[in-house]
Amino acid sequence: MDALDRLAEPGLDLLRRVDTLLAGGAPEGHRVWPLLRRMQVLPGDALHSFLDLRPAPLAGAGHAVRRHVHGYDHACAALTDPLLWSGSAAAAYGQSRAMLLRHLDEGPESLVGRLEATAGYADALADWVEGSRLAVARALADVIGSAEAVAVVATTSLSRVPSHSGPSSPGSAAAAEIAARVLAVLCVAYDGAETLLRQWGPSLAESPWRPEHNRLRPDSGGPPPGSRTTRIGW
Repeated sequence: MDALDRLAEPGLDLLRRVDTLLAGGAPEGHRVWPLLRRMQVLPGDALHSFLDLRPAPLAGAGHAVRRHVHGYDHACAALTDPLLWSGSAAAAYGQSRAMLLRHLDEGPESLVGRLEATAGYADALADWVEGSRLAVARALADVIGSAEAVAVVATTSLSRVPSHSGPSSPGSAAAAEIAARVLAVLCVAYDGAETLLRQWGPSLAESPWRPEHNRLRPDSGGPPPGSRTTRIGW
């Protein structure tokens, strides 16, 4: 349990009250409007969805992906065993397995490179979740203890929201201020996730197999035009 878990219950209760008041509108020109338009969600619903984000599953995914690298290590070891035969077929096989070795584990575009990038991306997301949850928890702690929270709770604790609780009422103004504080932090958090995707995206692209067309053939000089040959390779 982290700080956000401990504040989740009172935070959700306060933001549900905020959502109720925002349904009646917010003061014209308030800074909450661009945040609402961008997030397309009220703060209570936004927090509820964010609470489901946990760093542990992402960190576990990174560890699981790295375990697959050992399988590629074994495959590469088998491909680097010395040849006990020679000739044109051996040369063709040697060139083919050299290409396969490069595809498996040579540089960031190899399969191992992509695996390591995927694991790194999972780790980065886990760090993002952990840091973002802490930032949201701090924002909730600030608004829960604020004067605006007192006004929101007082307004919404009546048997019904009074008719003068429109956009210009003190309760609605307080709700708009709380919503702006929370949504601003959530916007920064989601901006961070989009930045990670842009940074890691090129490293997560598919690593296609690109066989070379000028591989050696297991014969000298190559076939005559139009003839059929059998290639030894991958």
